[in-house]
Amino acid sequence: MALILFNKPFQVLCQFSPQDGKATLADHLAIPNIYPAGRLDYDSEGLMLLTDDGKLQHAIAHPDHKEAKVYLVQVDGVPDAASLARLQAPIELGDFTTLPCQAVRIAEPEWLWPRNPPIRQRAEQPTSWLAITLQEGKNRQVRRMTAAVGLPTLRLLRTAIGGISLATHPLLPGEWMEVSSKDLKP
Repeated sequence: MALILFNKPFQVLCQFSPQDGKATLADHLAIPNIYPAGRLDYDSEGLMLLTDDGKLQHAIAHPDHKEAKVYLVQVDGVPDAASLARLQAPIELGDFTTLPCQAVRIAEPEWLWPRNPPIRQRAEQPTSWLAITLQEGKNRQVRRMTAAVGLPTLRLLRTAIGGISLATHPLLPGEWMEVSSKDLKP
């Protein structure tokens, strides 16, 4: 087997073993002996890679390899130029300092599936969408970055890892396909 590309739904744990009655990867993938090459937190959605090849898993997930990862982020509020500049610069988050990244405001993606349950709506508080490209991916990093600049994350989707994206490999939440490790290189 080469590599499995999976579109992780909202509120699914990135593990196969059951925990506290929460949905896991086992609820969506019945492929033996595969393991995640990187993770997404329970409240995040989007692309994950899984493999049965330990060397490939290490090569994808290890921070030294720095595959670019693209996240679409719905935030509470509207970023100004200063907020976007702060997001792009290194941010001290207490236990680590982020690397510089790309962060741009985008229109809400027309192709995006509805989330269940939906994001809460407040008429007096607008929301915005950002595309953030990281060369790293530490625990809850994007959520912590947007909070640090006063724009709490409402919805977070990873849409690309290296050369693999939802644009090149369209999948709905819970769907998967086998891809080649060669596809990782843009």
